[in-house]
Amino acid sequence: MLSSLSELPQRKLSGPKIAVLTAYDYPTGRMLDDAGIDLILVGDSLGMVVHGLPDTTGVTMDMMLIHTASVCRGVKRAPVIADLPFASYRTPEEAVANSKRLMECGASAVKLEGGVAMLPQVRAIIAAGIPFVGHIGMLPQSVKEEGGYKKKGKTSEQIDRLIADAHALDDAGAVAMVLESIVPEVATQITSLVKASTIGIGAGSGTDGQVLVTPDLLGSFPWFRPPFAKARADVAGETLRAVREYISAVQEPLS
Repeated sequence: MLSSLSELPQRKLSGPKIAVLTAYDYPTGRMLDDAGIDLILVGDSLGMVVHGLPDTTGVTMDMMLIHTASVCRGVKRAPVIADLPFASYRTPEEAVANSKRLMECGASAVKLEGGVAMLPQVRAIIAAGIPFVGHIGMLPQSVKEEGGYKKKGKTSEQIDRLIADAHALDDAGAVAMVLESIVPEVATQITSLVKASTIGIGAGSGTDGQVLVTPDLLGSFPWFRPPFAKARADVAGETLRAVREYISAVQEPLS
């Protein structure tokens, strides 16, 4: 298990693959850390799974700051990556200022979405001494512009753009990059081309690691689960059972 981002290059070379999960609060962060997870992501997916928003575009910096600080209070070892939310990195100056706020909460690195188009922001963050994680492929913060969540890397034009984005982030000095919803063969190709560790989600098994939204892993968000996420517990079912048992106990007439 990782204890520093500086260990990522060696893990890319010799394995094992990097296991990443999301956390949005103190107890989850603490339990993931105790379980030996490599990296913890305070993802803007919290918009949907915690706040009930339709997508990530409604997540604010204030929300990210509160959740990042909560997670970091529970984590002693695993590096914590914090997402820069929608409209929080419109300029290099804004990107750096908000990255510093997340780092002050205890984050080990920050992540934003985009490749070549975001290079000025990425370079400014890295120049400020802040470890940076990229995110290419399907970009949830752009879901309204793109008209939904779509697989990337299906055409030669898309493949060329993805490879250009990956090279740009790698050359800028990203320590890792998330490859989301990319055709597996393309994600594997990108992984072989960059020095940074690649973390896949819905991108096949050829990346250097995998990330999942923890409620998807635990079966605690039953209303929706992406097809690539295998639930390894049934927290929702157990919660319903326990609550109904409690209701019965409270309402049971005295004999």
